[in-house]
Amino acid sequence: MAVRVFNRFHAKGSRSPKMLASVVAMLAWKLAIESIKRMRKAWYDIDAGKPYFDFVCEFLVFLAHAADRIAYRSLDAGQRAEFTTALATRLAEMVEESHEALLGSAEPGVAQRAFIDLFNRRGADYGEYDYGPAGPDFGFKRMFASALREILPEKDKLWVVDQAMDIEAPDAVKALEKTMAGLFGSEAAKLPGAQDKAKAQTSSGMGGE
Repeated sequence: MAVRVFNRFHAKGSRSPKMLASVVAMLAWKLAIESIKRMRKAWYDIDAGKPYFDFVCEFLVFLAHAADRIAYRSLDAGQRAEFTTALATRLAEMVEESHEALLGSAEPGVAQRAFIDLFNRRGADYGEYDYGPAGPDFGFKRMFASALREILPEKDKLWVVDQAMDIEAPDAVKALEKTMAGLFGSEAAKLPGAQDKAKAQTSSGMGGE
């Protein structure tokens, strides 16, 4: 089943960066699950439990950093920081909610803090590479592939790099770009200071609070 791309609000009026982030978070989650289904059909072993959970987390982090770069085009520094913080926070909440179903119960907040830590660590990794009008560059996608490679069993490690770089990343980024173009294309113009571009290429890291 194809992922439905949601890129329009029915209600009128401006939406805050936090509300825009909630839409992007829902899309990112759907894209991660869709990717797992596709890769399983291609005979990649992504077993239920920790491999499944870790795959989802890496996929969400990749899309969160891609979304941060896309937000750079439309939002000023403050709005962008608010959007990216809200996005990572919402994704962390979703990860926390799914943790018990996949891995069993744990101390409340552990999975959420672990996701934020992963987001921050990967920020340094993805920050080494560019994300231009055509999307993530080779290094950005290679970093994503390397992260997934560490999760999969030995028999899949060689093949997942091409799968991630040639299929999973481009397909997910295409859906992400389409959604954010629809959301930010209209919403960004309504936000005060939207024309003041942020100078930094990546937002500051988040605390694990």
